Amino acid sequence: MVELDDIRRAAAWLQGPGAGHALCGIAHALAADGARIFLKFENLQFTASFKERGACNKLTQLVGSTGSRPGVVAMSAGNHARGVAYHAQRLGPARGDRDAALYAGRQDRAHPRLGAEVVLHGDTLEEARGHALALAAAQGLTFVHPYDDEAVAAGQGTLGLEMMRAVPDLDTLVIAVGGGGLIAGIAAAARALQPGIRSWACRRRASPRCSTPSRATQHPQG
Repeated sequence: MVELDDIRRAAAWLQGPGAGHALCGIAHALAADGARIFLKFENLQFTASFKERGACNKLTQLVGSTGSRPGVVAMSAGNHARGVAYHAQRLGPARGDRDAALYAGRQDRAHPRLGAEVVLHGDTLEEARGHALALAAAQGLTFVHPYDDEAVAAGQGTLGLEMMRAVPDLDTLVIAVGGGGLIAGIAAAARALQPGIRSWACRRRASPRCSTPSRATQHPQG
């Protein structure tokens, strides 16, 4: 379970010297019914996504006190692998000098300057995941899951800390969900700081990972 202290430690790493993390701005608007609406611009991150928060926290933990890190492999539809590749490059060469990013289908690839080997495998994340795990086992790489990992979720939760710091009287959060790592982290932070806050999940039809098991339904995976 992700705790507030885990998220605060992640925030310290993300904001530390050389972390390469941007404290993205919040815009304020007024709805027709008078409600105040605040938008968090995570597209201003270096890789244009919140995903690099979790990647930074996970990889920083892998480095630990040794000063070196294992090679890593990530499966992704795009943003997670870019975040992992970016922070892997920032933290320096891996032991064995290899990182890999696996993509499902015909998604955007990590920019070559991020340094990871890019592999396209399968049409779904499930297929890419299976190949990533096999690659990790065969080559001694550490698999970095895009959402089913407490260190990754704690990193995403730093977004919630920033929002609550900027707007302490927030009463409702509307959070995009795919796998659930973002909402898990943000909700943990926000509810620890303001127990009465409400969290609503929203998703694209092509990303039904949270609703599929909860409703016992099947939907196409994007």
